[in-house]
Amino acid sequence: MNKIIFKIAFPIILVGLFIIIIFIALNYGAMSKEVYFVFIALSIYVFLFGFATGQNFATPVKKLLKRATELSQGDLKTRVYLETKDEFGELSKIFNKIAQDLEESKQAGSRAEESIDIKVKAKTQALDETISALEQKVRNRTLELDKVIKEIERQRDEVKNKDEEIAKLKVQIEDAKKIVIPDITEKPKKVSVKKNKVEIKETEEPKVEPEPIVDIKPSI
Repeated sequence: MNKIIFKIAFPIILVGLFIIIIFIALNYGAMSKEVYFVFIALSIYVFLFGFATGQNFATPVKKLLKRATELSQGDLKTRVYLETKDEFGELSKIFNKIAQDLEESKQAGSRAEESIDIKVKAKTQALDETISALEQKVRNRTLELDKVIKEIERQRDEVKNKDEEIAKLKVQIEDAKKIVIPDITEKPKKVSVKKNKVEIKETEEPKVEPEPIVDIKPSI
């Protein structure tokens, strides 16, 4: 910042000293000692005036630079208030307007982010509820399937037991077939003894003669 003050003050001081030196050179013979003291005082005044003018110009620039640095670091509430009515005052108003617009934009972005967060949380909660309902349905289906599987296993065991019983019955039937059983369908045989010989003849079934058919004519 001292460089800015020096750059502003140096031309003013240089011009003032140049004017004083020219005036002294032109009136060197006619000047008294009192005039020299006046010129020395004027020279000191030129120095002070130059640095004061530089300081006057550098102070608003210094404030603007400081606030601009704060704004660049994220402090959107920073403002510059200059009471001057020159270009620096207009520049401070423009700076404040830019800072205000940035702050409002940030607030709008924050509100939008909050709204998005709320919507995302609502969607997430709804999704969690849906997932919980689906998990409950899956658990219920799993229990039902377990019951069905147990019932199928029970029926399979019953079928297996039935098959074993049928196999045992088949074995018993096969064993029963091996036992000799007389044929009850054979015709009865007649045993007769003739002269020391035994003859066995099959008895014939008695023949049943059909009854005669009587033709009965109705009497007229």
